[in-house]
Amino acid sequence: MTASDRTRQLPRTPLLDWSSFAGSRRLTGVHSVDDIAARCLTTSGRAAIYLALLQLRLDPGSLVLVPTYHCPTMVAPVILAGLRVAYFGIDAHGLPQLGTIDEATAAHAKAMLVSHYFGRARSLAEVRQWCDARQIALIEDCAHCYFGSAGERPVGTWGDFATASLSKFFPVPEGGVLASASRRIASPGLTPQGLRVELKSWADVLESAVTYGRLAGVGWALTRIFAIKNQINRARTTGPQEDSIAPPDMMLACDMARIRRAPASTAVVLRRLLPHGRIITRRRSNYAVYARHFRQVEGAYPLYPEAAADAVPYVFPLWVDDADRVYQSLRSLALPVFRWDRIWPDTPVLANDVGPSWSRHVLQLLCHQDLSEADVTRTAIAALALLSAERSPPAASGAG
Repeated sequence: MTASDRTRQLPRTPLLDWSSFAGSRRLTGVHSVDDIAARCLTTSGRAAIYLALLQLRLDPGSLVLVPTYHCPTMVAPVILAGLRVAYFGIDAHGLPQLGTIDEATAAHAKAMLVSHYFGRARSLAEVRQWCDARQIALIEDCAHCYFGSAGERPVGTWGDFATASLSKFFPVPEGGVLASASRRIASPGLTPQGLRVELKSWADVLESAVTYGRLAGVGWALTRIFAIKNQINRARTTGPQEDSIAPPDMMLACDMARIRRAPASTAVVLRRLLPHGRIITRRRSNYAVYARHFRQVEGAYPLYPEAAADAVPYVFPLWVDDADRVYQSLRSLALPVFRWDRIWPDTPVLANDVGPSWSRHVLQLLCHQDLSEADVTRTAIAALALLSAERSPPAASGAG
């Protein structure tokens, strides 16, 4: 690994490149959300959750069950839809701990949002049975699991509705999917975004690509164009900027402004054109690289040492004892890692719930198809160095 490789910034999202169009259209036996009969494209996974709730036609103030381990964008759609949130705990497999939902709460609940985490989908047979017995609609969140099987069924087919995120698996700046294997999806009446947004969306795809050295042959020309554009934008924003002293607004940070808009054509076109084979095989390969590095490490362990045979990973989830220090150091190195440490303020602490500890201790190491083996190795080595530094005794000071 050269000095340049060690300092090069790594992409946090998939990128469009000539290689994006190579490979098998799809891999035999690997299901995807695209296979579900009824589908509607949205601007994001959060928009898909919001639209799923609208499809259910719930009374205002109805109760929706949400996991304690969540991204705020899973809670914001519920509140925006005029509904109330109640939380349930999760177990070590990421499945709902149904025992953490008291009977009074279950009796009033009208919907339940259940997530497949990290690209490791699980059977929801027990959850499906529990919901059916109480007439609770099940929304299956597949934001981390666009591909694969969830036990006995293809991913996305356990729920009354399934939601997914395109931007986590495809080189698009936005995009989500609302799907259902058992219900008709009523037209949500989404509003087109307009020419300006469409052009910006394609520009964002191309700019991200050339920023990270993709699209060889035309990248040099695009780089010059985007450099001029960015220089103009900087000139327009030059001047004193006021820092807000207001407390962070969780709902505002979730960017719910365009959930009733139709997705930009980038999401529609690239989802249809790009083969799945490379996405699937590269992610599996990158996950395996991480697994080799973290097979036996003090102070950390992978939640899943080996990827399931039918899984298509979103991230490599790594439990770290001293997570705050390691996470902040990795972020300062601009390496592709994040964690779900911003949970909704009223999230409760429940007995035997791993959700709160996952929020702090589980680092999600990205393994998308546009990270090379060298990129993944670089991230793993940096994490291992930080873990090793934790164990190293301080150097003795010399005598004066």
